[in-house]
Amino acid sequence: MYNLTGYEQWLVTEKHACANTVTSYLRDIKQFLKYIEPMGIAPQDVTLSLVEAYQNFLLSEGKSSATVTRSIASIKSFYFYLQSIGEVSENPTKGLAFLKVERKLPQVLSHKEVDKLLSMPDCREPKGIRDKAMLELLYATGIRASELTNLNVSDLNLTAGVLNCGSRGKERMIPLYPAAIQALHEYLDRVRPLLISQPDNGALFVNLNGQRLSRQGFWKIIKYYKEKAGIFKDITPQTLRNSFAAHLLENGADLRSIQEMLGHSDISSTQIYTRVVGQDLKAVYAKAHPRA
Repeated sequence: MYNLTGYEQWLVTEKHACANTVTSYLRDIKQFLKYIEPMGIAPQDVTLSLVEAYQNFLLSEGKSSATVTRSIASIKSFYFYLQSIGEVSENPTKGLAFLKVERKLPQVLSHKEVDKLLSMPDCREPKGIRDKAMLELLYATGIRASELTNLNVSDLNLTAGVLNCGSRGKERMIPLYPAAIQALHEYLDRVRPLLISQPDNGALFVNLNGQRLSRQGFWKIIKYYKEKAGIFKDITPQTLRNSFAAHLLENGADLRSIQEMLGHSDISSTQIYTRVVGQDLKAVYAKAHPRA
């Protein structure tokens, strides 16, 4: 099978792709190469008609339009790389029409659900103080789970009340509300010094063994408090990110500011939240208007 090491390095160094994107793209390309291998076709000999046949094959296997579209996007990226290093003269996906994908609205928590979730950690215990600080920070800033677990203490300026979040080759400054600042102060002053195993450990959030908290570990924490709160929605770190954006928009923040805080490169990614807020307003109107 074709060696994908060069492609992986290109995704990281040239495209500044996050770890999850790299994993997804590599998985998609490996599946495509597995499809063409029995045909005796090398990656350099792939044609548009073969990519179209693969797209139809995925659909026949019951894959969703979103999954198929993502897979084709991965193949397109792979051939852009091959073209850039001179292994192919033309991208075989050029001219391929993407499937229409129905974009689902983001899952958003109500204000009451957020308040309930944030009140779940038991701040009489060190673990609860740490978890409270993490949940408050996530809802205060709308950062991604991977960004949160990669934060260092030096990224916080609690005196100024801001977080410096750098990922995907960009840096952004995000304000913090007072309750988040207080929760972070308490964690940094009372708990983190007890947890860290090495004084030079710069990680902001660490597990109970003193090592940097993993993304998977954080997901488990969210799931635990979701069940403890008795919230029936499927809550992930992305749900709190969505809620951050939707609640800001609902309270009058402009799209450009929200785009900057979320770290979206394209404002179309941010505009989806206008549909969420629009739905909520329609529900309020239907419930409250005397003639609705």
